[in-house]
Amino acid sequence: MASVPHHPFRFGLQASNAVDRRSWVELARKVEDLGYATLTVADHLDDQLATTPALMAAADATTTLRVGALVWCNDYHHPVMLAKEMATLDLLSEGRLELGLGAGWQTTDYKMAGIDLDPPSVRIDRLAESVQVITALLAGEPVTFEGEHYTVRAMVGTPAATQRPHPPLLIGGGGKRMLTVAAQHADIVGLNIDLRSGRIDATAGPTATDEATDQKLGWIREAAGDRFGDLEIQVRVHLAMITDDVPGLAEAVAPSLGLTPAQSMASPHALAGTVDEIVERCQERRERFGISYIGLSADAVDAMAPVVARLAGT
Repeated sequence: MASVPHHPFRFGLQASNAVDRRSWVELARKVEDLGYATLTVADHLDDQLATTPALMAAADATTTLRVGALVWCNDYHHPVMLAKEMATLDLLSEGRLELGLGAGWQTTDYKMAGIDLDPPSVRIDRLAESVQVITALLAGEPVTFEGEHYTVRAMVGTPAATQRPHPPLLIGGGGKRMLTVAAQHADIVGLNIDLRSGRIDATAGPTATDEATDQKLGWIREAAGDRFGDLEIQVRVHLAMITDDVPGLAEAVAPSLGLTPAQSMASPHALAGTVDEIVERCQERRERFGISYIGLSADAVDAMAPVVARLAGT
């Protein structure tokens, strides 16, 4: 059995709101100065900034910070238009785009916008086609594609993206079908909780355990084949806290997650403890799961900065 991928640690920060340009620019510069590798924005239709222009503003205000989405929802964007936007963003950011794509999951978005919420299998099929169209257009070759969901005829993607053959592709998932698509097509595979219910609640907890993560790695390994060792494994951490009372925190948060206290703290989607303890936990998870790319929430930007300083690039 192949060992898990082993890449240097990187940290990303997810932020989707700002009251004005100044606060957004200041956040982007702070994230860069603290050593985070990427700033990402969600792609939802609720109270948040529009993803692509927010990322362009962040890139324009920084020099090394990479930008991306966790993730652009395929059902909200035609792949031909998204490919053009991504090429433009990569060009104007001087090659700092990470292209995150997803099949769509948040039921409130679909309901508010009047978009049909197809079964997960259909949404994933549509995403798989979209990935083929987008990556082909970003590669700059003439593209003709005849699929069940998309048709493209003799189109050349313009402008040319800076990163070749295309910006790094991130696809995440919590179920076998989605992780199979990610393993076969992505450069970065995100380990997610299972979101098929359309919301984040206690029902998703059992899919966030370390045992569930082992199973997900098995699916990825099987689908990736020879490319498994080259994949970068990413995880979105939803609970990050510096504390010397991990047991108390676990008792407080576990019921809302549908987990036992021990399970809640062992989950790769949680990081709690002293700085030394969190550093050690990140290293252990890289050895076990291959997780080297850690996504954090905006409210953790300062608290987790010492961890970033210790681990980034190692």
